[in-house]
Amino acid sequence: MPATKKTAIEFNDRIFDLRRERSHDDLWSMLDRLYGTHPDYAKFSKALDRAMRAAWRDRPEDLRLLDLKRDLEPDWFQRPDMAGYVFYIDRFCGTLARVPEKLDYLADLGINYVHFMPCLKPRPAPNDGGYSVMDYGKINPAYGTMDDFEAATTACRERGISVCVDMVLNHTAKEHAWAKKARRGDPKYADYYLMFDDDTLPKQYERTLVEIFPNDAPGNFTWYDDCQKWVWTTFNEHQWDLNWANPQVFLEMAKIMLNLANRGVDVLRFDAVAFMWKRMGTRCQSEPECHMLLQALRAVCRIVAPAVIHLEEAIVSPAEMLPYLGRGEHDGREGNLAYHNSLMVQFWSALASSDTQLMTYVMGAHFPPNLTNATYATYLRCHDDIGWAVTDEDAAVVGLNGHLHRAFLSDFYEGAFPGSFSKGELFQYNPETGDKRISGTCASLAGLEKALDANDAAATDRAVDRILMGHALIASSGGIPLIYMGDELALTNDYGYHDVPAHAHDSRWLHRPMMDWAGADIARTDLNSVQARVWNGIRGILARRAGVREFHAAYPTEILQTGNAALFALARRAPFGSVVCVYNFSDYWTALPQSWLVQHGMTHHVDILSGGAVASDRGAVPIAPYARAWFS
Repeated sequence: MPATKKTAIEFNDRIFDLRRERSHDDLWSMLDRLYGTHPDYAKFSKALDRAMRAAWRDRPEDLRLLDLKRDLEPDWFQRPDMAGYVFYIDRFCGTLARVPEKLDYLADLGINYVHFMPCLKPRPAPNDGGYSVMDYGKINPAYGTMDDFEAATTACRERGISVCVDMVLNHTAKEHAWAKKARRGDPKYADYYLMFDDDTLPKQYERTLVEIFPNDAPGNFTWYDDCQKWVWTTFNEHQWDLNWANPQVFLEMAKIMLNLANRGVDVLRFDAVAFMWKRMGTRCQSEPECHMLLQALRAVCRIVAPAVIHLEEAIVSPAEMLPYLGRGEHDGREGNLAYHNSLMVQFWSALASSDTQLMTYVMGAHFPPNLTNATYATYLRCHDDIGWAVTDEDAAVVGLNGHLHRAFLSDFYEGAFPGSFSKGELFQYNPETGDKRISGTCASLAGLEKALDANDAAATDRAVDRILMGHALIASSGGIPLIYMGDELALTNDYGYHDVPAHAHDSRWLHRPMMDWAGADIARTDLNSVQARVWNGIRGILARRAGVREFHAAYPTEILQTGNAALFALARRAPFGSVVCVYNFSDYWTALPQSWLVQHGMTHHVDILSGGAVASDRGAVPIAPYARAWFS
C-alpha cells in the first residue's frame, strides 16, 4: 500500500476514534442500561463497534467533508434560511430519476430541505402508504433503484438541498426477510419480534393499550394459523412490531441507519418512535427506554456520520413530545427535530373559532422558549390526518369543554358546521370515544375550495389570506417550516381517491393529490391567478424569513398576551434585537395599541413582510382580517 494512502487511512481512523471518544458515554451509558444484563451483550458490543468502523470506512469522501463542515457549524439546521418541502416521489415527479430536473422549481421557492416520503421497498398494497417496509436496503421499484436514489441525493447535495427519508423503527412488514424466518420457526428471528403461543399475555397487554386504527385494524395482536402464534401488530396486521429488548434488533437497525447515511441521507425521519418499547400495564408509548434507544442511535450517527440529524415522529401531547427533542438526561443528545403537531392543531382550532385564547395558552404554557441542539419541524398540513390534540385540562383553562370543542372542530372542517368555510372528510371516526379526525388539503380546509366552487371573489381572497397567514406563522415560530407538496399552489382536495381500490378505504388520500405542474406554470404566467398569489406569497415569506437573524431557532420564542382574542402574537428575542409577529385569526379588522408594540420593544413599527412602516391611527395600529405582520 502506498505511504500516502496508508497515511490517509490512519488519519481517517484517528478521526473515527476521536468521534467515538466524544460520544462514548452518550452511547454506552444507554446501551449498558438497556442490554447490560443480556447474555449476548459482550458479543453485541463488539459487533456494534465493528459495524460502526466498517460504515465509517465505507463513507464517501464528499460526505466525510460534509461531516466536518457540520461539526464546525452544528447549528446548520437551525438557521433562518432553512425551509423544507415534503412530497411523495410518484405524485411529485414520477420517479427518483426525475427529481434532479425539479430542483430548480424547489430552489426558486426557497427550499433547501426535501423529504422524500416513504421510498424504501414496501410490501404490495395495502402498505400503510409505504410505511410497511419489507426491505430497508432497496428502493420501492415504482420509484427506481438505489443507484437512482444516490443520484438524486447527490444532485440535491450539489444544490445545497438536504434530503430526509423515512426509516420505520417500530415495525417491519410481515414479508420482511426477518419476519419470514420468524414465521418458519427460526428462534433467532422469532426473537426479533413479539410472538406469543397463546393469547394470555396479549389479553393482559390489551387492557391498557390504545387502538391506533380502530376502523381498519382493531386490536394490537394478530393470530397466524401457519405458525400458530399471536404477533404484536400495533398498526396493521401486516406490520409486525419489533422487539427492541433484543440487542440484535438495535444492531440491525443501526446498520440500516448508517447505510442510508452513506447513501446521502441528511435527515433520518424515525417513524413511530413512541411505540418502540413495551411494558405491561402501560399504553406502551413513550416509555423511558424509547428515549434511551433514540439517544443511543443518535450517538451512533454522531460517531460515523455527524452530518446526519434525526427527526423523531411522535404525534403526542406536548409534555410527551418534548422529551423526543431531549429533556433531562437526554438534553441535547436525542432528536434534533420533532413535528410541532400542537402548532398545527392550534392554528386550525383558532381559525375555526376566530379565537386565539386556547392557542396562546397552550403555546405559552407547554413549550419552552428554546431547545438544546434541537428545534421543531413546523407545518400546517402533512400526509396524515389531523387529530384534535386538545386536552380537557387545557380547554378548561380558557373556559371550553374539551369534548365539545374537539367535536366542533371535526364538524367545522368536515364542512358540516353551519357557516363553515371548510371542506374535508372524517378519518377513523370512533363512536365509542367520539374521536373524529379530519382529512383535507390546506387550501380546502382554509376555505378555498368552497370559495372557488361558489365563484365568490371575496371568499377566495379570505381563503388565500388564511393560507398565507398560516405559512407566515410556521415560518416565524421557531424551527424549520415544511411546505407539503401542492400547498404552495393551493391544491384542493382530490376526491378521485374514492375510485382507487387501494386508497378508497383511507380518506387521507384526499390530501395526497398529484402535483399540478400545469398549475405551477400558471403561477409563473398569470399573476392574478390563485396559484400565483399563493406561490408568490409563500415564496416571499420564505425569502423574508431567510434574512431575519432573530428567526434562528436557538433564539427564544416568547408567546405574548395581546388582550385581543382575535390576535395571536409571539416575539423572537435575540441579543441584538427582537421581532414581534402578530396574526389576526378573524375575518374582521381589529387593532393593537401602539403602546403595546412599544412595550415589547417595537418603537418604529416596520413590517418585515410588507417592507414598509406601519401607520398608526390615534395611538392604534390597524390589523386587517387574517393579517400577518412581523414587526421589527
